[in-house]
Amino acid sequence: MRKVSFIISGPPAVGKTTVADALAKRFGLRVCAGGDALKKLAADRGYTPTGRDWWDTTQGMRFLAERAVNPEYDKEVDKMLIEELKRGGVVVTSYTLPWITDIGIKIWLQGSVESRARRMVERDKISYEDALNIVKKRDEENRSLYLKIYGIRFGVDLSVFDLIVNTDILSRGAVVEVVETFVKQFV
Repeated sequence: MRKVSFIISGPPAVGKTTVADALAKRFGLRVCAGGDALKKLAADRGYTPTGRDWWDTTQGMRFLAERAVNPEYDKEVDKMLIEELKRGGVVVTSYTLPWITDIGIKIWLQGSVESRARRMVERDKISYEDALNIVKKRDEENRSLYLKIYGIRFGVDLSVFDLIVNTDILSRGAVVEVVETFVKQFV
């Protein structure tokens, strides 16, 4: 019997990695992060991606600009992630997979710009104003990029998801608990 795979999606700084890591630990699943796969692609192209906040550095932003004009980067990453989903027993964090594959149980984490900026302040130790600007910029870039590449209305069409969790009204631990309770029925 093949193990079920899960996809955690949502906007930047909403808690995807936190939830994926918790699910992996609790249920003995592998974690495969879309951002890590994209960083591997960046490294293959001569960049030196290090740290969780690399995307927000000058070099990270330069790679994202390069990526924006070459949709093959994202398509290559998505192919790698779909192969991981097919193997089963994995939690994948991805912006796009829920819309482009039927494999796996799909979970959307929703959060306001303000609450995600507060999470980024705590996580990355930056000012609230900087975090708010970064979140807004990344949101717009993601919407534009995924509409261009796949025709996805990122964050608008949530009909592909099996579970949607509003992270604004729950603590980090409560978000994990809700998702774990849902996932328990599949593993």
